[in-house]
Amino acid sequence: MWRDHLTEIIVFAVLFVGVSALGFVAAKWRRPDNMEHLDEWGLGGRNFGSWITWFLVGGDLYTAYTFVAVPALVFGAGAMGFFAVPYTIIIYPLFFLVLVRLWSVSHRHGLVTPADFVRTRFGSPTLALIVAITGIVATMPYIALQLVGIEAVLKTMGVTGESTIARHAPIIIAFAILAAYTYQSGLRAPALIAFVKDTLIYIVILVAVFWLPSQLGGWGAIFDAAQAKYDASPAAGDGLLLNANNQLQYITLAFGSALALFLYPHSITGVLASRNRDVIKRNMSALPAYSLLLGLLAMLGFAAIAAGVKPLPGANPGSVDTNTIVPVLFDKQFPDWFAGVAFAAIGIGALVPAAIMSIAAANLFTRNIYKEYLNREASPAQEAKVSKVASLVVKVGALLCIVLLDPQFSIDLQLIGGVIILQTLPSVALGLFTRWFHKGALIAGWAAGMGLGMWMLYQIANPATGRMHFAGSAFPLEKFGFDTKATIYVGFVAVLVNLIVAALATLVLRAGKVTDGPDGTAHDDYFVDEDSPRRGTDSEGEPVAVA
Repeated sequence: MWRDHLTEIIVFAVLFVGVSALGFVAAKWRRPDNMEHLDEWGLGGRNFGSWITWFLVGGDLYTAYTFVAVPALVFGAGAMGFFAVPYTIIIYPLFFLVLVRLWSVSHRHGLVTPADFVRTRFGSPTLALIVAITGIVATMPYIALQLVGIEAVLKTMGVTGESTIARHAPIIIAFAILAAYTYQSGLRAPALIAFVKDTLIYIVILVAVFWLPSQLGGWGAIFDAAQAKYDASPAAGDGLLLNANNQLQYITLAFGSALALFLYPHSITGVLASRNRDVIKRNMSALPAYSLLLGLLAMLGFAAIAAGVKPLPGANPGSVDTNTIVPVLFDKQFPDWFAGVAFAAIGIGALVPAAIMSIAAANLFTRNIYKEYLNREASPAQEAKVSKVASLVVKVGALLCIVLLDPQFSIDLQLIGGVIILQTLPSVALGLFTRWFHKGALIAGWAAGMGLGMWMLYQIANPATGRMHFAGSAFPLEKFGFDTKATIYVGFVAVLVNLIVAALATLVLRAGKVTDGPDGTAHDDYFVDEDSPRRGTDSEGEPVAVA
C-alpha cells in the first residue's frame, strides 16, 4: 500500500517536481535572442563547455535502464551482467577517434544529425533516409525503456494500480511534464537537469556501497550468498565467473554494445552541442570515471541476493518484474527518507536521456525526412517548430511501447535496438575516415545486415518465459551448424555481414563503373575547430555558396 511508503513518496515528489521546474527555467538559461533554430533548440547553441558537456553526455549515456537493469541482470545471471563495464571502457577511445572528426565536419557544414553527415559525405538522400529511419526506430524503444526505471520505482512505492490505466497513469503524467519542458527549452533542459541527476546518482551509489555491506555482513558474505544462489541452479549457466558457453557472448556483446552506443543519435546530439574539439577530448578522457560508478552499480545485484530481495509481480499473472530488484533493495535496506532520495535519482535519471533521445529522433525526422522530402524550402524557424512537434510524437510512441507491451519485452527491444543501430556503422563511423565505400554498396550492406539480424533475433526463444521469438540477443551457434552450446551477440554477426557485403558490392560497382554520389566534404573539414568559418550556411542558417 502507498500509505506504507508515504515518506518515500513525499521525498520523491518534492525532488521530481523541483527538477521539472528546473526544466522550464532552462528556457531562459544561456538563452539566445532567437530560439527558433535547430542549432539553439536542438543543440543548445553548440556552445556547451567542458562541465556542461560532462554532465550532459554522462546523463545521456547512463540511463535509468542502466541503473535498474544492469544490477538486475547481475542478480539473475551473475558475471554476464558485467559486460556493461568493459564496453563503457572500450567506448571512450572510440568516441575520441570518431566523434572529434564528426564534430569538426558538422561544425563546418552546419550538420545536425548523423544522417546529415551521410547525405553530405556520400551525396545520397536515399542512404541518408535509411540512416534517419534506422536511428528513429532504434531510439524509440530506448526512450520507452526510461519508463521502466520510473515504473519500477512507482511500483515499489505502491502508487500504481492493477488496471492498465491505474498502472500507467503516473508514468503518463511524468512524461507529459517531460514533454512540456522539452518542447519549451530544448536541449538546455536536460543539460541543466543533468547536474542534479548525476549528483544524486553519485550520492546514492557511494552511500550504497558502504552502507549495504555494513548491513549484510560485508562484501565477503555478499559474494558467498551470490555463489550459493548460482550453485543452486547450475544448469542455468549463471555464476560469479563466466563459463565456456557464455564467454563468446560476453566478448561480442561488450564490443558490439560499445560500437552501437556512439552510433545512437542521442549520443551524437550531446557531442555536437559541445563548444569545440578540446571539450570533446577532455570529456572522452574523463568520462571513464562513470565506468567506476557502473561497476559499483552492478554490485548491487549481488547485494540484493544477500538481502533476500524478491522482485515484485509482473504485469502478467505468474510473472515477476526483475526491474524492481534495486528499488526493493533500497526500500528494504535504507531509511525511508534516503530511499525516497534514491528513487528520485532513478526517476530523474530517466528524464535526462529521454529528453535528449526525443530531441535527437525529432531532429532526424525534421532534417532528413521533412526538409528532404516534404518541404525543401523550410526555414530554420520552420525546422525548429517541426522538430518540437516531432519530439512530442516520439514520446507518445514511447509511451505506447510501455502501455501496450509487457515491460520485460521492452527490455528485449533495447537489445534489438543495438542490432538495428549497428547497421549504420559503415556509413556513419567508417564514413568519417574513408570515402571508399560506394553509396549503393552501403545500402546493400545495410539491407543484408538488417535482414540477417532480424532473422537471427526471430530464432531466439526463451522457454522459461514461453516466448518463442525475439526473446533476447544471444544467438545459439548450434543453429549455424556448430556442435557447441556457445552463443554470440546477434549485432556483432549482423554488422560483420553488413561490412562484408558493402565491401564486395563496392568492388563490383567500382568495376562496373557505376556512378557514385559526390563527396561534399574536404579533407580539412575533419580537423577544423570553433574559430573556423562555417560552410554551406550563413549565421542565420540560410544557404550560401560553398567555397
